Amino acid sequence: MTRPFDPKTLPFYITLPSPCPYLPGEMERKIFTPLDPLNGPYLNDYLTHSGFRRSQNVIYRPACETCHSCKSLRVLAHDFQPNKSFKRISRKNADLTREVTEAFATYEQYELLRNYLNDRHKEGGMSDMDFDRYELMVEDCAAQTDVIEYRNENGKLIACCITDTLRDGMSMVYSFFDPTQTKRSLGTFMILDHIKMCVENGLDYLYLGYWVKNSPKMEYKSRFTPYELLGKNGWYNEEKLFRFGD
Repeated sequence: MTRPFDPKTLPFYITLPSPCPYLPGEMERKIFTPLDPLNGPYLNDYLTHSGFRRSQNVIYRPACETCHSCKSLRVLAHDFQPNKSFKRISRKNADLTREVTEAFATYEQYELLRNYLNDRHKEGGMSDMDFDRYELMVEDCAAQTDVIEYRNENGKLIACCITDTLRDGMSMVYSFFDPTQTKRSLGTFMILDHIKMCVENGLDYLYLGYWVKNSPKMEYKSRFTPYELLGKNGWYNEEKLFRFGD
């Protein structure tokens, strides 16, 4: 993750405007650049700290013309203190085992993903994903990536996350789980467990991608406090900012 490069030489592209999936009435655009196998891990690390987000071998960030609501959010892992609700969720999933595997796609993972997409995201952009596309999603990634699997006492895979490791944290690229296991709150549990892994590995932050104020789809991310947002002048703690301004 130490290959040098000149950001000025990177080719950047911009998408055409399309309806925003988070704020009704807004149009979104994204600026993006491809990741190559040689400098991909370093570039992914560098640009994530600048507000970009990885998707397979592309890394992007919002470049909307009329809206700037998307904010990169990272949880301060060592300062995180689980509340009563989070502790209950951890207890409900105490029977699960975590296995960190190489970025290798399996049909078992794919079957879990299909069940998740059919239940939660029928109209989403990944709804027609076949195994070949899933294989590219997992394996065709120029980044330092692992697949985190969670299994129950019978060895059944019930949750999974594609996760990048950065120099100061972990980035949850995409997670999915058994939609029938609603009482477990598996989405929340995986975030809690990733925070735990950051602490175990001496990493300061868990990167959760973009947070959009007033978007119900994104509201869950701000529950993991304390967190920092990325602004024009760098990363800042919104809670402290408001307190100091009182």
